[in-house]
Amino acid sequence: QVHLEESGGGVVQPGGSLRLSCAASGFTDFPFSSYALNWYRQAPGREREFVAAITRAGDNTVYADSVKGRFTLSRDNAKNMMFLQMNSLKLEGTAVYYCSAVRGSGGSWGRGTRVTVSS
Repeated sequence: QVHLEESGGGVVQPGGSLRLSCAASGFTDFPFSSYALNWYRQAPGREREFVAAITRAGDNTVYADSVKGRFTLSRDNAKNMMFLQMNSLKLEGTAVYYCSAVRGSGGSWGRGTRVTVSS
């Protein structure tokens, strides 16, 4: 069973940066490189929303308009890791950030890491 664990959250001032990591394990049937990966976030009182996605080879990324130009998504298939570099964070970036791995119709989620943007 695929297991995802996020890390790197914390408290940061507006305009600051954080780098989130997603460590993946449990790939018994298919390798990590066969999964598309995503980040989502859920702010207090709001629904979970899409943040960014990366293809299996890591050669293409998609970002929500709200983070485009400020966030950068990457992956390391050799280490079963995914990274989200978040720059110029805004107050509305306060949320729990979740990584997910998708293959076909199935997917797995981590438990999230909390990011608080506060002055």
